[in-house]
Amino acid sequence: QVQLVESGGGLVQAGGSLRLSCTASGRIRSYTMAWFRQLPGSERKFVAGITPGGNKVYEESIEGRFTVSRDNNKRMLSLEMTDLKPDDTAVYYCAAQAGGPTSGSSYGYWGRGTQVTVSS
Repeated sequence: QVQLVESGGGLVQAGGSLRLSCTASGRIRSYTMAWFRQLPGSERKFVAGITPGGNKVYEESIEGRFTVSRDNNKRMLSLEMTDLKPDDTAVYYCAAQAGGPTSGSSYGYWGRGTQVTVSS
């Protein structure tokens, strides 16, 4: 059982940066971890993920601007976001899964989300 808690969201101007963190209650070493985001009335969409071996996968629209990383000893997942755009505004969720495609929808553990708002 893994419980996930996100932090680091907030309001930022376009072009600015934010760093999101996700802290896990259990060991995450063997889990694929990911960030998703969701707009009101829309489905949750994959943003970035990282496998237990450190392989990273990014959604096309954020590649080069966002960097996902993990620290298994600290039980943390991070998302460094730079050059933020108003279209990046969403609730960002941390997720974990024991197996399955990194960018897929089979994640079984989710945090409650943290709001990121980018003003123009």
